[in-house]
Amino acid sequence: MFVILVIHLVLGIGIIGAGRLLGRMAFLVAAVAPLVTVAWALTQTGAVLDGEPVSESYTWVAGLDLNIDLRFDAFSLVMVTLVSGIGLLICLYSLGYFTSDEPGLARLAGVLTLFAGAMLGVVFADHLIALFIFWELTSVTSYLLIGNDDKNPRARAAALQAIFITGAGGLVLLAGLIMIGQTAGTYQISALLADPPSGTVVNVALILVLIGAFTKSAQAPFSSWLPAAMVAPTPVSAYLHSATMVKAGVYLVARLAPVFAMQGNWRLVVLSVGAITMVIGGLRALRQNDLKLLLAYGTVSQLGFMMLLFGAGEYHIAEAGVVLILAHAAFKAALFMVVGIVDHGTGTRDIRSLHGFDKSWRPVQIVALISAASMAGIPPLFGFVGKEKALDGYLEHGDFVGTTVLLVAIVVASMLTFAYSARFVLGMFGVFGSPDRDVISRSAQTPSASFLAPAGLLAVATVVFGLAPGLLNRLVEAATVALYPGSHPKALHLWAGFNEALLLSAVVIAGGVVLTLLRTQVALAQRRGSEAIRFLPTADQSVLGILRAISATARRVTATVQNGSLPIYIAIILLTLTMVPLTGFARDLDEFPQFIETPAHAAFVALIIAAALGASIVRHRIAAALMLGAVGYSMAGLYVTQGAPDLALTQFSIETLSTVLFVLVLRFLPRSWRHHAPAIAAPMRIAVSAAVGVAIFVFALSASGARSQVSGPQMSDVMVENSLPKGKGHNVVNVILVDFRGWDTLGEVTVLLVAAAGAVSLARAGRRRNDTEAPVFEEIVDDEADTSQTSAVSR
Repeated sequence: MFVILVIHLVLGIGIIGAGRLLGRMAFLVAAVAPLVTVAWALTQTGAVLDGEPVSESYTWVAGLDLNIDLRFDAFSLVMVTLVSGIGLLICLYSLGYFTSDEPGLARLAGVLTLFAGAMLGVVFADHLIALFIFWELTSVTSYLLIGNDDKNPRARAAALQAIFITGAGGLVLLAGLIMIGQTAGTYQISALLADPPSGTVVNVALILVLIGAFTKSAQAPFSSWLPAAMVAPTPVSAYLHSATMVKAGVYLVARLAPVFAMQGNWRLVVLSVGAITMVIGGLRALRQNDLKLLLAYGTVSQLGFMMLLFGAGEYHIAEAGVVLILAHAAFKAALFMVVGIVDHGTGTRDIRSLHGFDKSWRPVQIVALISAASMAGIPPLFGFVGKEKALDGYLEHGDFVGTTVLLVAIVVASMLTFAYSARFVLGMFGVFGSPDRDVISRSAQTPSASFLAPAGLLAVATVVFGLAPGLLNRLVEAATVALYPGSHPKALHLWAGFNEALLLSAVVIAGGVVLTLLRTQVALAQRRGSEAIRFLPTADQSVLGILRAISATARRVTATVQNGSLPIYIAIILLTLTMVPLTGFARDLDEFPQFIETPAHAAFVALIIAAALGASIVRHRIAAALMLGAVGYSMAGLYVTQGAPDLALTQFSIETLSTVLFVLVLRFLPRSWRHHAPAIAAPMRIAVSAAVGVAIFVFALSASGARSQVSGPQMSDVMVENSLPKGKGHNVVNVILVDFRGWDTLGEVTVLLVAAAGAVSLARAGRRRNDTEAPVFEEIVDDEADTSQTSAVSR
């Protein structure tokens, strides 16, 4: 699995690096990654379907218990089928969609490959932190894909909206994952699901995790980014919004629901949000004239349906979710491809402009008809099997509160799905177009067979798996068992007899037909409803308002904390760096060490305090620099009393160099300070200085005391023991500097050499200053220079 991820990474970067050399053939190269993934998955299918998952683990940061744990089970196989199977078809489809002279194709193909790798990482991840990292990589790469046309302001805005919503959700998700991992005592997902934690902290964490999943899977009220993302090229939309990115949140909910559905408010939150999303998405889809937007809102509705199936925490219902996730990928990817073909050939996606397609477009219309019928849940197609399974699951096994309400929501939303599917088909057959616009469709370029083939293959799969769903029995059952160990899923059937589910399916189809026949009245009712709630902000307006509020707040905060005052900047930085961790350090102070061991300690400490106070009191710059030097020299004296003369010599050398540098620089500045600060400035500086001093003091005590809490051998003892046998030296400090930490010493020596070179340059620059320039500079900076001399120099 790790090799698969590396292949995607290397191939994606390589394609981007190739630039224009590949042209649209970049997608043919990109197809190698999903092809290899599919081939690898096929080699693992037998063991995985037999209930033997494949696991890999790679140590990342051993000290923090961070590992790259990967796991591949039957449900992962379902997702890999979508990510890599659909991905392979998208790459082939892109060869017909793009022309060779279009700019940025290599970048698009490369980022698409990187996105596929990130999505596979989400599917394979068996560690919460690894899952989050791959999760965020999908957000970043999708941002690049949506905003691929960086010269288009709509593309930039859509990409920003997508990463704003999904990125914010990712941060919330991270907080939830950390809380769960810390409570469980493990971050390994398989171990966590085998022994799930519970309690108030976990309940709060689950809500945070659900918020992250909702943002990624475009659930209400976070769904506005998905329709806006339709500005991306159609291959990107077909891939991201049918088979991959939008399924990430559904995948996470499916993984966690088996053990957490009964805890806290999980079921209430997931099922409520899913039902609302399913209905709202269907209503919005009915209003669209743009075929791509219609599919986008339909995807929102279908994602809500999947949340209802996977979030219930009941394996009979989750089995329907597995079927639906496969069926949705097939019919939705095909429909997006059809829209791309229409847009590519006619230059429009508006159903009001499509009319009068000739017979050469009949194959495209047939693919659209089959895929839309599957989306509507019409037998004998694969979509009908999934919807029938869902209705049967809720009818037979929905024994929790609100099942009736959820069934009503599913039936109503399914009617809307039928209606907007019919709207799509009618638009494809030119029902909404007018004869005076025939020129658009009649002059359309007939798509090639290779261009239509990927969509046609998915349409054939929809028909085959609808007529013979038993072909997927083993995969669906194994995936359900992977989610719910010990479960006994039912076999898939096209015809399950006369039952309540079949009756509800008939009601859905009848209701959908009525909505389609009364589409004019429905549109009028929707328009009136929209006018009635016009005072409420739309999702896009809400996101824009949030962005404006964040921008205004950022400007106000920036104006306050970044007002051009260097002392304020330094005070904020120092207080943040010291006061934030101070509480944690102070809690670790169990006992205080002996501060003074010899009288020499007291003498040197007194010198340090006196010199430090002197540096803050004196008015002359060079005197202050010398006082700081005295502090350093006194520290060297402390090292001598502690038996570390080599360290004292190092301190002495550094302090001498620093003092020389100070003097070389300060001699070009006025000799003394002039203070025009307000009266409150001095107390604030004293407070900041005191806070920094206290924090450093507490940190030093805490760090020295923490050594006793470390289990195992101390590093200092290890270095002492190995100084002679491995370093061939009796002086442990010297061995550490030139052997154990030789690279660190080399870096420090380099810094010293650079500083010395700078000091020499400053000194030479001062000597080279000619006699006419020196008085001018002195007159400008001298406090006692009179006005007439300064004016003469200026002239």
